[in-house]
Amino acid sequence: MPFTPGTEAVGEVIAVGPGLTGREVGDIVAYADSPMGSYSEEQILPANKVVPVPSSISPVIAASVMLKGMTAQFLLRRCFKVERGHTILVHAAAGGVGSLLCQWANALGATVIGTVSTKEKATQAKDGGCHHVIIYKEEDVVARVNEITSSNGVDVVYDSVGKDTFQGSLACLKLRGYMVSFGQSSGTPDPVPLSALAPKSLFLTRPSLMQYTATRDELLETAGEVFANISSGVLRVHVNHTYPLAQAAQAHAELESRKTSGSVVLIP
Repeated sequence: MPFTPGTEAVGEVIAVGPGLTGREVGDIVAYADSPMGSYSEEQILPANKVVPVPSSISPVIAASVMLKGMTAQFLLRRCFKVERGHTILVHAAAGGVGSLLCQWANALGATVIGTVSTKEKATQAKDGGCHHVIIYKEEDVVARVNEITSSNGVDVVYDSVGKDTFQGSLACLKLRGYMVSFGQSSGTPDPVPLSALAPKSLFLTRPSLMQYTATRDELLETAGEVFANISSGVLRVHVNHTYPLAQAAQAHAELESRKTSGSVVLIP
């Protein structure tokens, strides 16, 4: 059962409960709702929460992409439906979810603007589908977005950073634009008065994957679209680091010190 530190795991079914249909011993399944529970060689899981992994997808790839991929799917396809002609802004464009958002949105025909912290990450974001990359430590993000969009602004901002980027994200939006705040790596944004949204009639949402995969059908549709896009080559998943389970502490230390890039996978 390979898994990423925390919440995503893939393994082989070794037993099924009485009366269960649709899952069989030997199936390869993925699970993306198991905080800390993935740190084991065997688990008892609710059958309605696991999804079958196609034979075209390796277990290591599936384990590395489940949570991030399904997050990208619901953000792009349902939270705000990105289509050809849209212009989007993705913060942390070289990160796990950010990279998938950029690749997928590019394939959908959107113009993709990404923000990153370094020139190295700018190259990664450009290779990952960004048409325009802004290094926020060297450039004013709002000014650059206005320049790129001829002061029209973007249709939607996908912001996983939070406090440090929130106000700038609002300023980058066009009339009736969508602010999608789905993370807070820099801390929780300050409270936003409704009056701040009024000048451009903005929409603001704080979505969660679990509310978008609440039913079995939603879960299967979401995961199925992720796997289909990996199989077709729309999404490229980079697993640059694998560790045996015995080195979990080392994996966490290297994650925290930002010595890793791409996905990190632990293998029991």
